[in-house]
Amino acid sequence: MTPARAGGRRGDVLAARRVVVKVGSSSLTTARGGIDYERVDALVDVIAARRKVGVDVVLVSSGAIAAGLAPLSLRTRPKDLATQQAAASVGQGLLVARYAQSFARYDLTVGQVLLTAEDMIRRAHHRNAQRTLYRLLEMRAVPIVNENDTVATHEIRFGDNDRLAALVAHLVHADLLVLLSDVDGLYDGDPRKPGATLISEVRGPHDLDGVVLGRAGSAGVGTGGMGTKVDAARIATTAGIPVVLAGAAYADAALSGESVGTHFTRTGRRAATRLLWLAHATTPRGSLTLDAGAVKAVVGGRKSLLPAGVTGVAGTFVAGDPVDLLDENGHAVARGLVNFDAAEIPGLLGRSTRDLAAELGPAYEREIVHRDDLVLLRHSP
Repeated sequence: MTPARAGGRRGDVLAARRVVVKVGSSSLTTARGGIDYERVDALVDVIAARRKVGVDVVLVSSGAIAAGLAPLSLRTRPKDLATQQAAASVGQGLLVARYAQSFARYDLTVGQVLLTAEDMIRRAHHRNAQRTLYRLLEMRAVPIVNENDTVATHEIRFGDNDRLAALVAHLVHADLLVLLSDVDGLYDGDPRKPGATLISEVRGPHDLDGVVLGRAGSAGVGTGGMGTKVDAARIATTAGIPVVLAGAAYADAALSGESVGTHFTRTGRRAATRLLWLAHATTPRGSLTLDAGAVKAVVGGRKSLLPAGVTGVAGTFVAGDPVDLLDENGHAVARGLVNFDAAEIPGLLGRSTRDLAAELGPAYEREIVHRDDLVLLRHSP
């Protein structure tokens, strides 16, 4: 179907001076694996044009695993993690080399940035990644970001590059996120069937009532579907960043403010970047159950979690890991980075930090989760 076009242009797109562009595997590679050089060149042409008019662009590019399939004689995307990592280790170099060759036509240098979710919630790693991206932009290079598939495990994976792109957009203080796909926008039904209508504007969750979100495309080389793109749009827009979802063939029109694809308007304000990653890019390694007073203090009072308010612990984790904080009914109310190993916590339950310090030493006179390492998952009670 041809995307709907309106007469006016999107003001927030035209005003954007820093843009994160995400492109999926199916828009860069063939169904059998391998990089489609013409598609890569077409995308680079569009990005180079934006750079020429003074717009910073960060590219979040899928395609490493897909690009590694053919060289390893793999017919389809592998299901096991080890083979995915092997394909990524082969394909990532090929993909970035192709980007470097294509951008060189415009005398533009690229810089590869590989991230894992765990990198981004650790303070030092988070700052390093942010500094690297900013410095690349200052030096007029084009950062090319991907998940570090060669080392990421199931527990520390973003799961899809749509979500990664939304978080990177927040990390670099982007003014706009553009998600390029093999589908030309969000439809109210299956776009392959008659009667499906393109949703050109999403101003809030109510605009998605009754919309059925599809899975990954038929090419079988990507991990995301329309659901992951809508989730990414939600993450970005609630953090104050508008989003355009469009077909890769319409990249130039989307970045020029034309009314193609689906436009998601911002619905919230920018939040603390590291906490956004903690909420959306981590898988909890365990959980702590809180009494009613602790829930009120953490959720309502934005306080740190003290041992006195914890009634139970579950999971296997070490200090620094993300854990969910549960209310008495087992509902997750917050997520935070824990300061103790799971094995230590049963001996701390219900006790004051003063008593613990007197018995066990000053190292135990601290919070189980500090408020600076904690993000709420629901509104105050």
